[in-house]
Amino acid sequence: MKNIVLVGFMGCGKSTVGKKLAQKLKRKFIDTDALIEEKTRKRIKDIFKRIGETAFRQAETEVIKEIEDFDNVVIACGGGAVLRNRNVKSLKKNGIIIYLKADPSILFNRVKHTNKRPLLNTRHPEEQFYKIFSKRAEIYENIADIIVEAEEELDKVVEKILSFQISQ
Repeated sequence: MKNIVLVGFMGCGKSTVGKKLAQKLKRKFIDTDALIEEKTRKRIKDIFKRIGETAFRQAETEVIKEIEDFDNVVIACGGGAVLRNRNVKSLKKNGIIIYLKADPSILFNRVKHTNKRPLLNTRHPEEQFYKIFSKRAEIYENIADIIVEAEEELDKVVEKILSFQISQ
């Protein structure tokens, strides 16, 4: 069975939705950010801080390449995984890409009080957030096989995904 690949901007719920979806479908759940942390033995924010975004993106590409031949799993990708065409190609090889879409103001409210978002560790995090969002939103739309509104509670978002009958 094809993988279910969740993409979207920070705060859209990829990991939370992915875990619940995997549980419902009795599939293994893979979080690419967690795999990167496991592989590098460093937290994402420390990778960004110590060796930079370019090194992080390379580690992300390596992890995605490693899992491209997996089957029947639910994968939550980091928000920027789609910035590299080779990552998208790897994810599409055996996966259905679902974009968890939400209004940027809702997403910003979900992430503004956390220090786990290295791209927002700037003097003007809100400005940075909207700048990044505007660059990525079209990419998510263009690569998605399915777009799911992700502004509601967890169970409703999972039910929307299940309604597409992608698990057969």
